[in-house]
Amino acid sequence: MKRTEKKRKDIIDAAIDEFKEQGFLGANTTSIAKKANVSSRTLYNHFESKEALFDAISEIMLEQNRSMEPVAYDPDRDFAEQLKDALWHYVSVITEETAIGLNRMVLSELIRDLDRSRQFFTVTESHDYPMTGLISGAMDAGMIRKADPVFATNQLLALVKNFYFWPEFFLGENPTQSETMDDCVAMFLAHYKRKD
Repeated sequence: MKRTEKKRKDIIDAAIDEFKEQGFLGANTTSIAKKANVSSRTLYNHFESKEALFDAISEIMLEQNRSMEPVAYDPDRDFAEQLKDALWHYVSVITEETAIGLNRMVLSELIRDLDRSRQFFTVTESHDYPMTGLISGAMDAGMIRKADPVFATNQLLALVKNFYFWPEFFLGENPTQSETMDDCVAMFLAHYKRKD
């Protein structure tokens, strides 16, 4: 890693800590620079403002989700099992400690700032979840009825996140039993059952 890249990473790491500790409004760039062991001038060479730093951190959070490999439909495997495997992988990524920390930091600011929230959700609307291809492939193969695969994916993920992401996000623990995933998939498959 080049020296400038390391400084940029150190600034982002320090900003994440500062935003977590102080919130967006309470955070200040002088404190961030101090935590990163750089001068304020160096910080501003990389990020022109606290807002630019926050946007960079939001982008990192989105990139973590985008880094998940798309899942293709396999006609030789049980579709429900494919869905469960893909969903468990998704849950493991979004509930990882760093991911939860970033989500807490970013979402708390989005709740406070409606304009920033609108900008963020405009970006996320174009996000393609890793299991969208799996659901689309199953629709094309006639395993489930035809519908908008993006909408169907969002329905399934909203259900799964309710049980596996939000408890972790708000409580720091997850009391949900693993069998609940079977129920989520069963509900999804019942709704998208092919009409013969």
